[in-house]
Amino acid sequence: MYGMHVHEAVKAAGEKKTGMTVHWVSKEIDGGEIIFQHSIPIAEKDTVADIAEKEHKLEIELFPRDIEKILVMC
Repeated sequence: MYGMHVHEAVKAAGEKKTGMTVHWVSKEIDGGEIIFQHSIPIAEKDTVADIAEKEHKLEIELFPRDIEKILVMC
């Protein structure tokens, strides 16, 4: 699952939070060892577009920081 389909599924399931996972690449989609996970709350009134925007902001803020941490680890 990818793109807006993820956010639609999160909304349809009535989830209270969503987020992002940074993991090592493997042959399986999303199957690599998890390196970092971050989550954000979802309000009941949030639309699918709201959820997508919140997650996008999370990615913009934290993904570069996570990559820097990975580079230091290696």
